[in-house]
Parts: sequence; C-alpha cells; structure tokens
Amino acid sequence: MDKRTCTALATALVATLALGIAGCSGGPEASSSRNGKNPATTNNGQVVGGTPKKGGTLTVLSNQDFTHLDPARNWVMGDMDFGTRLLYRTLVTYKAEPGAKGGELIPDLAEDLGVSSNGARTWTFKLKKGLKYEDGSPITAQDIKYNVERSFSPDLPGGPDYAARYLAGAEGYRGPAQGRHLDSVKTPDEHTIVFELRKPFAEFPYATVLPTFAPVPKAKDKGPQYDNRPFSSGPYKIESYGRDKQLVLVRNTHWDASTDTVRKAYPDKVVVVMGLKANQIDDRLIAGQGPDASAVPWGKLRPESTPKVLTKADVKKRLLAESTNCTEMVQMHTGRAPFDNVKVRQAVQYALDREGILTASGGPALNDVATAHMPGPLFDGGKQTDILKIPATGDVEKAKQLLKEAGKPGGFSTSVTVSNGDKGVGEAIQQSLGRAGIKVTIETVDPSAFYDTIGDTKNRTDLVYTGWCPDYPSGSTFLPFVFDGRYIKEKGNSGNHSLFRDEATMKRMDEIAAMTDARQAGKAWQELDGQILAKAPAAPAVIERMPLLLGTNVAGAFGHTSFGGQIDYATVGLKDPSKSSN
Repeated sequence: MDKRTCTALATALVATLALGIAGCSGGPEASSSRNGKNPATTNNGQVVGGTPKKGGTLTVLSNQDFTHLDPARNWVMGDMDFGTRLLYRTLVTYKAEPGAKGGELIPDLAEDLGVSSNGARTWTFKLKKGLKYEDGSPITAQDIKYNVERSFSPDLPGGPDYAARYLAGAEGYRGPAQGRHLDSVKTPDEHTIVFELRKPFAEFPYATVLPTFAPVPKAKDKGPQYDNRPFSSGPYKIESYGRDKQLVLVRNTHWDASTDTVRKAYPDKVVVVMGLKANQIDDRLIAGQGPDASAVPWGKLRPESTPKVLTKADVKKRLLAESTNCTEMVQMHTGRAPFDNVKVRQAVQYALDREGILTASGGPALNDVATAHMPGPLFDGGKQTDILKIPATGDVEKAKQLLKEAGKPGGFSTSVTVSNGDKGVGEAIQQSLGRAGIKVTIETVDPSAFYDTIGDTKNRTDLVYTGWCPDYPSGSTFLPFVFDGRYIKEKGNSGNHSLFRDEATMKRMDEIAAMTDARQAGKAWQELDGQILAKAPAAPAVIERMPLLLGTNVAGAFGHTSFGGQIDYATVGLKDPSKSSN
C-alpha cells in the first residue's frame, strides 16, 4: 500500500487488512458441539517453547521434497516460508510474530516499504548498505531486477506472476535470454530499484514479499538447475541437497544480523529429511524422543493422528493449528465437456458432501466448512458469503435435477487428481458425487509433483482438488488468481485450475482493482465471489487449519498467519541445543 503519498487510502487499507487478519478466530468443537472452544487452537497466537538458545540442529521431518526453491518459481506457501526466511531475502517481508501482527510488513532488503509516485503507478525502493551473498559479494538492485525478469522465462514456470500482471510493457516478455530486459524495471544505481506499473497498485509492497523480489546474481543462474542450489542472501546456505532425500543448510557467515530485523537464525544447522511416511512422522513426534525431540514436521498432522494428540495434555500443548486462510475446493475443467455446461458444474456443487471432506481432512477441530471461494478473514467481520445455501452434506436430489436439465440424467464418468495425502478426501469426493450418478476415478500424485501435474492443462483430469491461499489479506490476491482467464498457461498453470474464462467476471475484476476505497473494494470482491459461485467453475469444500506437532525440545515456534499457518522458520530453534543431533 502507499503509505507516503496517499495517506487516506493507506489508512483505510491498513484498517481493512487488520480487521481481515483478526477475523480468523478459534474454530468449532472437535468432538461435540460446534459452538464451543476448539481444543486444537489452544496455542494459536502464541509462541510455543519459550525463547530458543543459539546452536544445535533443527530437523524437519517431511514426506516430500520441495515443489521449488528457485525464487522465480517458489509459489507454494510452505516453500515460500522456508525459502524467504532461511535462504533468501526479499525487498519487504512480514513481521516474525504470531497472530495479527504477522500480517504487518517491514523492510527487508529495502530501507523502507517503498515510495510511490505517479498515482501509485511508480514504486521506488532503496536497498540497505552492506548486504552480501554467501560468498561475501554485494547484493545489488540489478540482481533483484534480474530475478524479476527471469520469472518470465518459459523454462521456469510455476512462480508468482504479479510481475506479469502489473509491470508496464510485460506483455509478451519471455525473460532475459539473449539480453532482453524490461524497461519498466529500472536500476539507476546499485542501491535503487524502480518499478513502473501499467496501472495503479496501492498494495504493491505486499507483492514484494514474494520470492520474485529476491536477488539472483546473473553469474550464478543455471536456469532450471538453479532450483537445486539457490545462491544464498539469507542466514543459511545449502551444504547439500539430495532430491527426495535430504537438504542440509548451514550458516551463511556473510549474513549480517544488523541488516536483518526479522530472522533470528538460532540453529547452527537445519536438516530436512524427506521421503518419510506421514504416519511415521506423526508417531515419532508424538513420542518426541531422542533426535525427534528437536524436530518439527513439514506437513500437517494426519487426521488419524488427531485423537492421539488432543486426548493427551502433554502432547496437545505442543500442537499448533493456525488457520491456513486457504480454501480447498474441487475445480472443474470448464473448457472440457461435460464441465463446459454450467448445470453440470452446479450439480457438482450440490452433490458435494463438505462434511465428509471435513471429516476426511481431520474433523471439525482442524477445518471449517467453506461456503464461498474466498476465506472469511479477507472480509470485515471475517464471515464468508453463502449465497447458495447448500446443506453441508449436499443436496443430492437437486444435483440429480441439474444433471437431468443438462442432458445427463444417468450421470457420467470422470476423474479427480488429489495429492497423496488427500486420498481420503478423494474418496469423500468420489462417494458424494457418486450419490448423484457421477462416477469418479481417483488419481493420486506425490505432493512435490502435484502442482506441475495439475498445471499441465492438456493432460490433466477433469477435476482437481486443490486450494488457494491469499498472498496477503486482500481479495485482489484471491479471485483474480483463481478465476482470471487471461493468465492461464498451457504448462505451469497456477491458481485457475478450472480454466475459467468469463468476460463479465474479468471486466469486473479490472473495475474493482481500480477502486481506491479499500472497504468499497473489499465489499465488491465479496459480491463478485458470489457471482462466480453461481457460474460454478469450482465447488468450495473446506478452510483448513495447519496442525503441526512440535518436538519437546523445540522453542520459538508459532504458526504464521501469512504463510498458511506454517511454522515461521525465522524464529524457530531449540530449548537445549546440546540435545540435538549434529
């Protein structure tokens, strides 16, 4: 947002964002009424384990590899948290604090939150002095420009596309190969970078939190192989990385804590152990013995493990369960029959048993039923819209009626892609749609390959079960990314997995984006959400929490609201470093 040249707008936007973040409260009761205190959220908004001591090895137990660590391609919440807190810095970042304060911006590589001019079409950032890479060489404004430019490269798909959406002259640009550069990103000197936008964007500083705005020196760029060894501008550097096996981070001795108010870098080493089974991770952390006492999980607690945690007070006190602020949904391929028929898509909305999906995802302690696409915390009051009024268990007769009207009275066969960890959710989708005569085949994909698989628009299934997390608390970071047909890619497609192209919707998105009154825009986004629901490109299912069980020796841990409830790796460490493995 523009905090310098448009104070009224900035104040309104801050108020809206603050209300939005605070709108995510404790959820429903796990085992009885849905009106009581959620037993899983005891530690929400708090730091667990006290203040860490410097040293030791923090172990991350994972059932998967990262989707991407290359900052030009990193656009999955957990990966962004890990990358931007440990390996590379961005122009601006989020505060390392639990609760609503975690949504506040602070300068990172930049000296301030940016200075806007030309009606919020031009943004200027000055870099701090003394910033260095892992080899001691200086970080320059040209390096940030270079990473922004390489994010356009066709061989580096899947990353944030704010640059493509907002930078002037970006249409048709395909990266810095053969010396092509963006004139709308200027670097008058090594410490100054200027962005010229094609339209006003008061929220641009929020976009500069994303890894697109991390530095990459041209001399270190190895194209797609850079994913294996990003060059560090953060407190840690990569010592070794065996794909699907293990990542080892050690200290970057050239990182200067005096230039960084966010990252505490408590552990001497961070080791990510991959390829473990999810139930194995849960059981090891519940026991919390030996080296596992100094471990944290990468993925969320399995639904089957929830009772083992919530029924034991000494284990439950180690549980984080912040809301992800992400809506999980069934997205339908609107460009492929029979899902090019709105009545067929509406039939899916009515047939879907969201209670069944909620149960398969861990139950009401860890989820809330979704009634719209955008999560409630994006709105004043924190409430989702519910224009369809579909019962949470579905309305099978209405679904059958819609199928009959669509010329499919006997139903049809289709398939859905889910991540391996969501197989139970896939079965809930299969069972609920089957009640209306829609026969669903489930295809499971390893989590690290999931987004590449569903992002291949020609070869993917009709249905995909996936979610979207707002990059910051504004409707502008949700609906345009999930339903704007102008940014669909054949491969590396992100967000709009329904391949929804609707002229009226896109026109309205542009109108709302141009609004200067943040509250008016917020209301308009919510109204548009309802209009898109009626056109049924997707069927919202649940808003999940991120249940993460900590080892007994872990300190400084909390679920960061702006990183989908994932542990903030900027502050986590150990109570007693001597008890960790080396």
